[in-house]
Amino acid sequence: MQEIATDTTHINWSQLVADLNRLLRLRTTPIGLKMFERKEDMEKVERIRRPKSIHTTDQIVGQASRNGWTVGITAQDLVGSQCRTVIGLSPRDEEWLSGKHMAGIWYENEHEAALHQASMDVVQYGRYEAMAASPLAAGRLNPPDICLIYATPAQMILFINGLQWTGFKKLEWGCVGESSCADSWGRAIATGEPSLSIPCFAERRYGGVMEDELLMAIPPSYLPGILEGLDRLSRNGLRYPIPQYGINNDVREGMSVSYS
Repeated sequence: MQEIATDTTHINWSQLVADLNRLLRLRTTPIGLKMFERKEDMEKVERIRRPKSIHTTDQIVGQASRNGWTVGITAQDLVGSQCRTVIGLSPRDEEWLSGKHMAGIWYENEHEAALHQASMDVVQYGRYEAMAASPLAAGRLNPPDICLIYATPAQMILFINGLQWTGFKKLEWGCVGESSCADSWGRAIATGEPSLSIPCFAERRYGGVMEDELLMAIPPSYLPGILEGLDRLSRNGLRYPIPQYGINNDVREGMSVSYS
């Protein structure tokens, strides 16, 4: 797996999304997230919306991916430190690390909750004042820091196959369970690496994520190479939707096509 060396500011975002939809038939809008060191710069984004209510980050992501909105937030727009800390808008302090707010609800006791908090990948605090989310095709965050791709497991494995078409490496991810936004956008922003997650209860309850969706958070510089990989796979007959061969049929004919 290799990151393609490209100036992402010159990506044709609407064409990129059209190609993703052509190859994977995504049903949820691919979006971008961008962090801003100054709130004023976030507010200059074209057609930016500012929340009138208090939200979770899941809801802000959902407003972009489900409603097609371009939305900007600061720490004051988010419901609490759990959301703020993942994107670096609040410190990873002792209160947050204690996990007291999750003890007895998500975890048996404070010890277990603290282990959970310590395991989360978060953006370093102190650099950013704001974040914006927007559909990729709009091209308003040029470039975004990361892209969020929601997909079914069948779509996602082909997306990963496209990622691995050249420069192969084994991809390994973790799962913190609840607060799994740390596994996706938290990790991707913090590390600059592709980050797959199983969206958690809060993402599905508050962010509108469907029960059969996975989430890939990925820097935009990977996407042109993934599209090339997906296109090559498609030409080899490895495309979405994956046709069922039949569990009782003689497998030799099908295997001879897909695996030479």
